[in-house]
Amino acid sequence: MEDLGLRALYRRVAGIDVHRMLHVVTVLIEQADGAMQRHTREFGGFRRDCRALAAWLAELGVELVVMESTGIYWKSVYAHQENAGIAAWVVNAHMIKHVPGRKTDMADSEWLAVLARFGLVRASFIPPKDLRELRLVSRYRRKLSAMRASEINRLHKILDDGGIKLGGVVSDINGVSARAMVSALIQGQSIDQMLGLARGALKRRQDELGASLEGDLSARHLFVLGHIQAHIESLQREIDQIDAYLLSAMQPYAWAHQLLQTIPGIDAMAAAMILVEIGDDMGRFASPERLACWAALSPGNNESAGKRKSGRTRHGNSIIRFILCECANAARMTKSTLAAKYRSLMVRKSHKKAIVAVAHKMIRLIFVLLTRRQAYIDQAIDYAAMSAKKNAPRWIKQLKAIGRWPTPKPAAAST
Repeated sequence: MEDLGLRALYRRVAGIDVHRMLHVVTVLIEQADGAMQRHTREFGGFRRDCRALAAWLAELGVELVVMESTGIYWKSVYAHQENAGIAAWVVNAHMIKHVPGRKTDMADSEWLAVLARFGLVRASFIPPKDLRELRLVSRYRRKLSAMRASEINRLHKILDDGGIKLGGVVSDINGVSARAMVSALIQGQSIDQMLGLARGALKRRQDELGASLEGDLSARHLFVLGHIQAHIESLQREIDQIDAYLLSAMQPYAWAHQLLQTIPGIDAMAAAMILVEIGDDMGRFASPERLACWAALSPGNNESAGKRKSGRTRHGNSIIRFILCECANAARMTKSTLAAKYRSLMVRKSHKKAIVAVAHKMIRLIFVLLTRRQAYIDQAIDYAAMSAKKNAPRWIKQLKAIGRWPTPKPAAAST
């Protein structure tokens, strides 16, 4: 490759082909006279094997180790390289496959080492050890939240199956009043007793609420409802414990945690989960555009022959995308610039596309706030006026073309 004008950036590199129980390692070492020395060894997947792999690479004086992001199997290998003080990169397999020049008789590990030697691969973002471990907690919380939502939907279906239409009257079947009424249903209390459990605006809807509680719940309906409600309460207790743990773990990142909460739609829990995913050092992403692309919130750039094709977002970190879309959904109901942005987009886009666009704006705001270490200040931008100013000439031209633009009447002749 040096004959083609490529200069080697590293003299001692290693490529690791990662599998669950087997790691194939190829080390390329450039000698003083320019000759290449190649070493290939296989290691198992146990902890002792990973330690032996790291020791062998340290013995050879390897400057850089490159491995593909194969499932979760790379994590243990990466951790041992990190503990040994060896620079390790985890690269996207998509990039590796699209680099031309691959020889069919070359092992995957050797190809990784060749690409790393000439700087033809780019390291993926790997958060520090503390955040990597907190990701286990935050992502487990997301799974529990999904399970709770699934159980709430199941509760709703069982009630409808028994003729109870409570979900059509209350705004949240898991709200305080609805939970108390479902418990009363399971215990066999009367409708009058259940109506006494209504709170707030529900007190003014006694007739409709009483009709919704009249049904034909059998003993088996009640048996399943009891188990579902107990499971929901158990999941909620676990989520509360995890929330407390995550918030206490934010002490080293307190400054960033407080800054994120100044953005409309982001509460303490959402701020913690965002920091767990992206960290507090924005230098790893270099620009808000790269951070938005990594978070799968950038519009796709697909243009050919001057024609703009699909602009759908590409693959990225689906976790941070999900969190920010939830925050954008909350921000649209506030009195903020982000809500004004959502309303202006809804003129020409669907709800989902508008939410993704607001989430994209939020991730860029997060980059700026964490880089400058400044709290968010709402600029009160009038997006509706900006849109009208930009598009008014085109709208007027189209109205004139179809004859819907009013023309001034000629002035009456004076006598």
